[in-house]
This record gives sequence, C-alpha cells and structure tokens, in this order.
Amino acid sequence: MRLQDKVALITGAGRGMGLAEARLFANEGATVAIADVLEHEGQTITAEISHAGGKAIFVWLDVTSVTD
Repeated sequence: MRLQDKVALITGAGRGMGLAEARLFANEGATVAIADVLEHEGQTITAEISHAGGKAIFVWLDVTSVTD
C-alpha cells in the first residue's frame, strides 16, 4: 500500500473525480478526509470506505468561502 500512514484531504469528494480519488487513495491505505458541500454524498462515501476496512471522515467544506 503506497499511501499507508498518510492522510489525504480531498475536496469535492462527494462525486465525480473527487469521489474516484477518495476511493483510490483509501484503497492505497490513506486515511481520507472527504471535504464537500454535498453532505449526503460525502457521508455515503465515508461509510463505503469505512465498511471496506479503510479510514475516512467527512468534513463539510465550501471551498468558495474564505471563512470555511
């Protein structure tokens, strides 16, 4: 596992390319922080990764907001 003991923060991980990256990074052993405004989708991928034995958390984040 190339990313064992690493942490990946992936923005836009609720769908599309971010979702694919979250799955890939988790499969390579990284702990994945899923950051998105799409809470349901983010929670779903977090649960999927955790169910498969990986480590993931969801963080609500709007990258267009300076305060977030």
